[in-house]
Amino acid sequence: MSTRKAFVSRRVFLENEIIPACIIVDNGKVTSIQPGDGSKISKSDVPEIINVGDQLIMPGVVDCHVHVNEPGRTAWEGYLTATKAAAAGGVTTIVDMPLNSIPSTVTLPAFTTKLSEAAGKCYVDVGFWGGIVPGNQNELVPMLNAGVMGFKCFLIHSGVDEFPHVDRSDLEQAFPILQGTSAVVLFHAEVDCGCGSSTYIEKEPRKYETFLESRPDQMELEAIKLVCELCLKYRVRCHIVHLSTAKALPIIIDARKAGAPLTVETCHHYLSLEAETIPDGATQYKCCPPIRGKSNQDLLWEALKDGHIDMVVSDHSPCTADLKVLDTGDFLCAWGGIASVQLGLSLFWTNCLRHDMTLVDLVQLLCRKTAEMANLGHRKGAIKEGYDADFVVWDPDSTFKVTEKNIHFKNKITPYMGKELKGVVQSTIVQGVTVYDRGDFSEAPRGHFMLNEKNKSQSAL
Repeated sequence: MSTRKAFVSRRVFLENEIIPACIIVDNGKVTSIQPGDGSKISKSDVPEIINVGDQLIMPGVVDCHVHVNEPGRTAWEGYLTATKAAAAGGVTTIVDMPLNSIPSTVTLPAFTTKLSEAAGKCYVDVGFWGGIVPGNQNELVPMLNAGVMGFKCFLIHSGVDEFPHVDRSDLEQAFPILQGTSAVVLFHAEVDCGCGSSTYIEKEPRKYETFLESRPDQMELEAIKLVCELCLKYRVRCHIVHLSTAKALPIIIDARKAGAPLTVETCHHYLSLEAETIPDGATQYKCCPPIRGKSNQDLLWEALKDGHIDMVVSDHSPCTADLKVLDTGDFLCAWGGIASVQLGLSLFWTNCLRHDMTLVDLVQLLCRKTAEMANLGHRKGAIKEGYDADFVVWDPDSTFKVTEKNIHFKNKITPYMGKELKGVVQSTIVQGVTVYDRGDFSEAPRGHFMLNEKNKSQSAL
């Protein structure tokens, strides 16, 4: 039985232009792209032709910062719900963080356990980050050989005891081991530098400004200085996750000019939300590092336009309602994390329209650069011959309101509830298979593990 099919639209995003085109797919790969309306395609040659009319076909979003929390904390999230939410949002690949699962992905046996738990549950393709914690340097190469894309570490308490943070001495042991490998090291770049005022403890914990005072910009600045020093010293690829403060940009720019192989992401919440408008007790807005003020946000947008920030991700970090302490609204006690894996495409497009950015910018920041950072740039993040047939079919001109009914991640807690967003996802195709279509999902999960191909081949779930 032939697996050949064609996807046809009057609007297909190819390279940096939108044209009428027909994409021929076979065995999950793009085999050819023909400009035009697909009228010359023969049914005998291509048995299945999917014509979406004026809907835009674009590369699927690659979200390289997602906390799935399985195994161990499936009350927070899990592969079934996280990947369903991703599919509903036009995300065709996620890369799962090494925490907050139990066990954390910091040893080869823990990684093997995670693969076993995820098998058969993923509606989209899934890659994995390992973790660097004190004393696990001998586990790094075995995990890399088993297929992790790289390693995440914290320079401050991670929020969970089973994933302890590292200091310079830990990293000085790990970095020589990673020299010459395909690995990238991801940093939660905050340090407890004693630079914050302690007066916040005496202030009203329901006020967002109290929490903001507890995580000043300087915590990020000091951490990013350390990251840049290590990156330049060892020439190991480094990546700063969830940059929230624009004050760190000069440090980053200088390090890159000096030759540091350094990339930087920011998140949808830093680009969409501002400290001044967060209501008292609204702990669904809490994350670390924190959402900062409007003037800072404006500078982040300028950095995106200037190329100083490379990509935008969700940092989907859900939890149960009790951990958000919504009843008391205590920002100092609440879990820090924002759930948005399903909403990133529409969030970013809504904001692009306000900041004079285009679909070309969106694809570069949400698809292309994220794929490259996660060692997937040779097969994902673009519609090209030989690439995975990962597409999102959507209407950039339609709007929808975020409601509990249309959210597919497990805990329906998000600061975007009730907001109207532009850009409605109609269907999501992963390796040629439609996994989401207008509110419905494929009968069974059809995703694949994306294991680091420089060390390990793809594994079907």
